[in-house]
Amino acid sequence: MTGTALVLLLLTVVAPVLWLGVEHWMRGRARDGLAVPRSAAIIHTIGLIVLLGLATATAIVAATAGPAAGFAAAAAPVIAAIAAITGGGPVVRAVLQLGGVRAGPTPPHDPDADDTDTTETEPSDPTEVGPLRGGRVIGYLERLAVVTTLMAGWPEGLAIILAVKSLARYPELRAPQASEQFIMGTFASVLWAIGLAGIEHLITT
Repeated sequence: MTGTALVLLLLTVVAPVLWLGVEHWMRGRARDGLAVPRSAAIIHTIGLIVLLGLATATAIVAATAGPAAGFAAAAAPVIAAIAAITGGGPVVRAVLQLGGVRAGPTPPHDPDADDTDTTETEPSDPTEVGPLRGGRVIGYLERLAVVTTLMAGWPEGLAIILAVKSLARYPELRAPQASEQFIMGTFASVLWAIGLAGIEHLITT
């Protein structure tokens, strides 16, 4: 059962990579003014559901299995940390979309449009551009810090991580949608990392 949990955890690492690949392809077509196939959008949504299902299945299997030993015990923290980093991106993007923060592709500019007052386009990725820049890399580092802090048995470190991020982001939070993006993105990112730390705990204890 422990081996099954590790396999599921590995799939949780791989699934977000495939999901992000589809998203990148969809955004590229939208930027080029090409139509995005409906099947691609469906695959994109299914990928997120599969990711959440894999994480849930891993937790259930780990909870019913005995504690890992040997190589499995050493590999579980590493795999869980990688899954926390890679899997948080799709989760954060989904939460931002549900919260009304634009995460879809930027529509191509229409040179024949009469509206000359709105020359700026909306950001294609709210975790990377827009009110809060560099969100993707910061998210990776944030989730890595959270999951390793919890696996090290130092939950007090979460307060330091969130305080550092809040202070660093404070000057940017006055921009439109910035506070919503910050709150929703941070909660989604941190909760995903906490969940992976919990899965690692279930596997190793």
